[in-house]
Amino acid sequence: MLNQEFKIPAKLKTTSLVLLVIGLITLGAGVATLLFSHEVVSQTRFWAVLLQNSIFFLLISLASVFILSATSLAQAGWIVSFRRIPEAIGSIVWVLGIIAGAIILTLIWTDNYHIYHWLEKGNIPHNSLNTLKNFFLSKPFFSIWTVVVIALWGWLGVKLRNLSVQQDSEPKGSTKTYWINFKYSAGFVFVFALTLASTIPWLWIMSIDSHWFSTMFSWYTFASSFVSGMSMIMLWILYTKRHGYLDIVSDEHIHDVGKFMFAFSIFWTYLWFSQFMLIWYANIPEETIYFKIRMHGPYKFFYWLNIILNFVCPILILMPRPNKRNYFVVVLVAVLIIFGHWIDFYQMIMPGTVGADWQMGWFEIGILCGFVGLVIWLVANKLTKAPMVPQNHPFLKETIIHIS
Repeated sequence: MLNQEFKIPAKLKTTSLVLLVIGLITLGAGVATLLFSHEVVSQTRFWAVLLQNSIFFLLISLASVFILSATSLAQAGWIVSFRRIPEAIGSIVWVLGIIAGAIILTLIWTDNYHIYHWLEKGNIPHNSLNTLKNFFLSKPFFSIWTVVVIALWGWLGVKLRNLSVQQDSEPKGSTKTYWINFKYSAGFVFVFALTLASTIPWLWIMSIDSHWFSTMFSWYTFASSFVSGMSMIMLWILYTKRHGYLDIVSDEHIHDVGKFMFAFSIFWTYLWFSQFMLIWYANIPEETIYFKIRMHGPYKFFYWLNIILNFVCPILILMPRPNKRNYFVVVLVAVLIIFGHWIDFYQMIMPGTVGADWQMGWFEIGILCGFVGLVIWLVANKLTKAPMVPQNHPFLKETIIHIS
């Protein structure tokens, strides 16, 4: 049936709430530790873990908005069968954006230079060469741009979802809302190019190591979040399909999503290697310091785990065509990719904040559980608000007969 309404299974609701409670208890314990402990390492760890998880889950949810926009502009019909999944994920960006924004702005306006070292006076010398950098890494610009970007992301994520739902009630064959959606999709891609594809990774993540920079870093961050976002979509597709929804989603659609997971794992690896190879070949101390602590220092384990989970596993497992149609296999790889890129963000942020005193304990795992529970709860509730398949989309017939 094309007009099925999603009802949240009791087990999914319980799981999401349990994970969310674990996260809240962990956060409460972390706040208590923060209040009663004056150790710099404990305070830095608290904020670094919140920063990592809030940015990671915001960006992988934002990937759904990009996927919706890109496929709309390409007039791709194959995605229509499960379009409500990325719509639901994209429409929660504003919630995750508020959380990430609150954490980031708190760090900025409390002068937490243990996270963002450039907040410390004199960290970036004032001279003609650093004039633009000092403007870019300043509280006013950082704060205003962060608020503007999160507001645009959240608004466009909700807007694209609302336009799609609005089209359900229009006369059959009407394309008025479809073309409005097309224009908003173009607007989002423009915003995306000025934010996640360029400035935001520089501000939120790369500025942690304020004396190090890479012209590939934004694309590297985009690739990491995109492939994780596509993997999250895959998990939701197969979960809902297993519970009797999305009957029109065939092995062809699963195969296509699997191809994106495979292809962007390779793309991420290409960017990872390009960034590393150029820095290794040039051997400039100001650049190699970034990889020294990760490749040869205390983060060596995460450095190699990152490569194994995000390159070796996807390429070896997903390369055969039948594996991209095997539900168990693609679920396994999707989980590995999401966890692998969570590790990727961990090793992006932790070396420049907590340094050699890294930990992977109750606080890291508890906060991760909290964000996972929050995302599950928000997406599941959003899926209940509209039919699982768009009713009057111009490409509905095309997606039903889709053959990859």
